[in-house]
Formats: sequence, structure tokens, C-alpha cells
Amino acid sequence: MPDRTAFPRGPGVLLTLAGLVVLIAGLREAGSIVVPFLLSVFLAMLGVPLLTRLRQWGVPRFLSIIMVVLAMGIVLLGLGSVVASTVSAFLDEIPRYAGRLSQLMMSLQEWLEKQGVEIAVQESIESEIDRLFSREQLLLWGSGILSSLASVLSTSVLVVLTAIFMLSEAAGLPAKFRAAFGRPGARELEFSGVLTQVHRYLIIKTVISLITGLVLGLWVWILGVDFPVLWGLTAFLLNYIPNIGSIIAAVPPVVLGLIQPEGGPGLSLAVVAGYLTVNILVGSILEPTWMGERLGLSTLVVFLSLVFWGWVWGGVGMLLSVPLTMIAKILFQHSDDLRWIATMMDKPPVESAVPNEPG
Repeated sequence: MPDRTAFPRGPGVLLTLAGLVVLIAGLREAGSIVVPFLLSVFLAMLGVPLLTRLRQWGVPRFLSIIMVVLAMGIVLLGLGSVVASTVSAFLDEIPRYAGRLSQLMMSLQEWLEKQGVEIAVQESIESEIDRLFSREQLLLWGSGILSSLASVLSTSVLVVLTAIFMLSEAAGLPAKFRAAFGRPGARELEFSGVLTQVHRYLIIKTVISLITGLVLGLWVWILGVDFPVLWGLTAFLLNYIPNIGSIIAAVPPVVLGLIQPEGGPGLSLAVVAGYLTVNILVGSILEPTWMGERLGLSTLVVFLSLVFWGWVWGGVGMLLSVPLTMIAKILFQHSDDLRWIATMMDKPPVESAVPNEPG
């Protein structure tokens, strides 16, 4: 007899799905509170290995936490200063890029006319470029960027403070679990294993993203693209987003390579070639070698999770889409009504190339 508990069971699954809809709506509405908490968890997980190593070296617990937090603060302040200085320099260079863009548009118009395509948009192109890069528009862009940076800074303070408390509690969590639940059962051990797996994924993904950002930043610097540090940082951050993150990270340096005065189509193609090479090597060799098949999520599920969590929490949801989906999967596995969802999220089984014939 097949195990019917693995399949949806009438009203029970409807009630469970209705509860999920309410939960998702609540999470989306509470994003301003939940998102900083998730970022704190992310930072705390990244800081746990350093905290553990310091404790192994005999550094007192309180001093270890302070050292880890100081390291996080230095990194965040460094990133913030790089972004702020680069944005300021970029705004200063916009008039130069606007002139180059106008020249490119004129050249395109002349080429189209030689091909027999008659257009008369030269004046409209110039006026539109002047409007987009006018002093008023630049001031508007600058004020918007500065207000966004201020918001990020204020949120970062809350995130770091929450991460400090999480790190202070990290060492005592195993003892608390034992005191609360006694000897762990199979499900507790499995969930603990999933948390370990998520932690491992975040650490490896961070190392791989760091390598990707350094290599691509060095590549655009060698090619002479403006602001290579910013593009390396962008590649590092967006590499957390599966599937499309690397594509999004490549767009700004490719466009800038085309419109900067000393650039052109050749420079843009060289940037594209570098990004394609690095991302193919990382996606096809480095990540599978380091991560193996431990995620247990199908490629379609990874992409859909990216869309779903991005809809719920925006950019942060996209960054953490894979860890969040892994946790959701294990929760589904422990529900009789929703175990079928966890099964559908698994990677497809490897089938034999030659199907078995009857008889």
C-alpha cells in the first residue's frame, strides 16, 4: 500500500496552504523588521568561524566577540567609504560621459542614414541627453543616492548591534537546546544538519563571491574601465544572487566601457569576454567542486525562489533566496500535508540512459 501521508489530503492541505498565504503576506508587510534581522543572521553566521577560531586560540569569549565585531565594522565602513567616494567621482564624470554618449548616438544616426534608414532625431537626442544629465537632474540623483546611503547606514547600525547579541548567544545555543528538548530526536538532528548546511553554503558562497569580485575588479582595471573597485564590489555582492546576479553585475562596466571617452565597442567586448570566462569557470568548476550536490534543490526551484523572495523582500530576499528556500524545504519535509512540496523541490533523480523494458 502506498504511503498516503506523502500526498495532499483534502481540507487539511487547503488550510495549510491558506496559512502559508497569510504567513507570506505577513512577512512581506513586516519586511522593514524582518530584513534587518535576516541580515544580522547572515553576518553572525559569517562571523562564527572567526569567533570559533579565536576561542580555540585561547582568546576570552567577550574579547573574541569584540574582535569579530570590530572586524565586521571595519569591513562595512570600508565598503561604505568606497561606495560613497566612487558615487561622488561618478557624478563628477557624468558630463564627460554625456558628451561621449552624444557622439555615439550621432555616429549611429549617420550609419543608419548610410544604410538607407532616414531619421531626423539628432536635435531630440541632444536635448534628451542634456535633460538627463543637466545640473538639476544630477543634484536630484545625488540627493537620492545620499539619502539611500544614510538609510543603509542607519540600518547597518541596527544590523551590527543585533549580530553582536547573536554572536554572544551562539556559543550557548547547543546547551540551551539540550536543556529545552533533552536528548535530540531524529527531526532535531536533521534540522540541525540543515542549519549546518546553510551555514556552510553561506561561507563557501562568500569566499567564491570574494574571488569573483577580486578577479573581475582586477580585469576591468587592466582594461582601463573607470571605477574598477566599484565594479569588483558589485560583482562580489551580486554573485550571491543565483542565475542572474552575474549578468546584472556585468551591465554597468560593459556600458561604461562603451561610453567612456577612451573606450568603445572593443573595450565593451573585452569586458564581456572577461565576465563570461570568470562566471563560466566559477559556475561550472569552482562552485560544483566546493559545494558538490549538497544543496538538493533543482535548478528551476533555485530560479523560482529567486523570483519569489525578491518579490517578498526585494534585493535582500534575492541575496538570501537559496538559504531561505533550503530552510523552507526542511520544514515542508516535516509536514504530512506539505511533504509533497519538499519532494518536488528536490533535484530530479538520475535515470538510466536506456529505459528498462518489460520482461
